Amino acid sequence: MYRLAHISDAHLGPMSNISWTKLLSKRLTGYINWQRNRAKQFSPGILSGLLSHMLKASPDHIVITGDLINLSLEEEIVRAKIWLEAMGSGKDVSIVCGNHDAYIKGMLEVAIQSWQEYLIGDNRKPIIDNSSFPILRKRGPCSLILVNTALPTKPFDATGLFDQEQAKKLEQMLHQEKDNCRVILIHHPPFEKATSPSKELIGRQLFRDIVRSEGAELILHGHTHQDTSAQIDGPDNPVPVICVAAAGQEIGGRKPAAQYNWFEIEGKSGNWNIIRTKFGYQNNNQIITRLQ
Repeated sequence: MYRLAHISDAHLGPMSNISWTKLLSKRLTGYINWQRNRAKQFSPGILSGLLSHMLKASPDHIVITGDLINLSLEEEIVRAKIWLEAMGSGKDVSIVCGNHDAYIKGMLEVAIQSWQEYLIGDNRKPIIDNSSFPILRKRGPCSLILVNTALPTKPFDATGLFDQEQAKKLEQMLHQEKDNCRVILIHHPPFEKATSPSKELIGRQLFRDIVRSEGAELILHGHTHQDTSAQIDGPDNPVPVICVAAAGQEIGGRKPAAQYNWFEIEGKSGNWNIIRTKFGYQNNNQIITRLQ
């Protein structure tokens, strides 16, 4: 049995003191949102407690589906790397980037370079930018396929993009890995009405067409900060699409308190058995419990 743990949307804080020169961009609206909302909604203590509980369970691998940081500040990127190193090496942890990790032009590439160890594929080919994706990382019986949907956008826009270049590579990768348990990691949800138009995935139909053609065993995403389960069509069976509540989300807010998903995977080609268990805080206590 292979044990895979899934977290997302840590939005690492607290926010450092920022010079106004660094806020002369989309970062200004993000900074205001942090001060007014997200700083109250996210707790370093909640995140620390969740990770401690998860790590004590000794997962075989950890996957993180984006939004490690908030405004793509250089200081945030460095702090996120230290946070990742405390969780494990690139052998034990895989990530994809989210829209907050690519907040303004040029910073996705900076984050990719800093977090390279947690993104680089089995071929060890250096990752440069979006054109390097999707990326294949084989861990146990799983073929982890890292898809990038993060890109810089204008203020009040958090859309993602899945383009033809990634689609062609993803189709080939899913086909070549068909004998393994294929787990796609993506930040934005790949289906309709999962979020508001300003936060949706452009190219989601293209993504679904690839999965319908080639199949996958599991799709994990973040972005919405919700605990949701959905399905999209595969060639033979529906493919589960799972989101997890944001890893630092405070207790008692309008969205679910922090959670992680725990997947137990066993079987063989064509006959995979995947059992999900949810762990996290309930909205009325400070104790992490089994939620399902």
